[in-house]
Amino acid sequence: MDQTILLALLQDGLTTGAIYVLLAVGLLIAFTVTRVIFIPQGDLVSFAALSLAAMIGHQIPGTLWLLDVLCAIALVLSLARGRLKAVVPYGIAPAILTLATWAATHYGAPTPITMFLALIIVTALGPLLYRFAYEPLGESSMLALLIVSMALHFVLIGIALYCFGAEGVSTPALTDASFDTGPIEVSGQSLCVGLVCLVMVGALRWFFVRTLYGKALRAAASDRLGARLIGVDHALSGRAAFALASFAAAVSGLLIAPITPLSYDTGFEIGLKGFVAAVIGGLASYPLAAAGALIVGLLESFSGFWASEYRNIIVFSLLIPVMIWLSLSRGDPEDRA
Repeated sequence: MDQTILLALLQDGLTTGAIYVLLAVGLLIAFTVTRVIFIPQGDLVSFAALSLAAMIGHQIPGTLWLLDVLCAIALVLSLARGRLKAVVPYGIAPAILTLATWAATHYGAPTPITMFLALIIVTALGPLLYRFAYEPLGESSMLALLIVSMALHFVLIGIALYCFGAEGVSTPALTDASFDTGPIEVSGQSLCVGLVCLVMVGALRWFFVRTLYGKALRAAASDRLGARLIGVDHALSGRAAFALASFAAAVSGLLIAPITPLSYDTGFEIGLKGFVAAVIGGLASYPLAAAGALIVGLLESFSGFWASEYRNIIVFSLLIPVMIWLSLSRGDPEDRA
């Protein structure tokens, strides 16, 4: 392996690792607040890319119709309980979004506008999925929540297959620029991925440290019962956590689609790699999860060069030593003795 290949593999690993950072952070936010392992987060990665590709092809994405149906059901249930304020988030806002999406697809809006609309559509799906799939379960066991996550994953890939078909899609890169550094040529897309990752991580840190809503989510994550006692709405905090996780998934989908084609089911594999990174962080530590995401990205890149057919096996095998280490470090000292 010469220097050029080494640097190229490093660039590829860090680029995909940055995307896994976003997914791992989003998954940790959902898990710490709600105890839900948000497996369908990977499906939302595909949803974002497929929605953008559909709008670029002058078609209204099926995800918009899914969002409208879920909002209509939520509106009917809210009005039945006398909650008139629900008309704005579940009635007026989806109508405006549907009209804007129709105009963008019909008149051929610029790519940044369609990317923004795809981002809104997929992000809005997160709180609705939480409301209908997880919120009714209340204080169910983590096993029950995991089973629901798996069931929801299969429902979403079925919807994606029906709405978008089985063919993979690629979307335009954020920039076509490239920079010749001597040994290798650094793509502008890779730099954009890294920059977006840094901006999002910094913005999330500011949100959780400086804002009242962020502090409320931190309280719900550290002590759910205590947060309820001081007035933190459990349902609202869960929906907010899923909105952030869905936003991270949507951004990841828009960033990775220009690099690798995505189909209705490929997002699941990407989401699992973000899950591996979150497990490295013990499903609790954001810095360790971010470091684990970069490790996963680099391991995937180098294993793809040396043994491409075993790349996924090598990456997922990383869970074995991590789980052993976590079980030993968190076990009862008397049991370890």
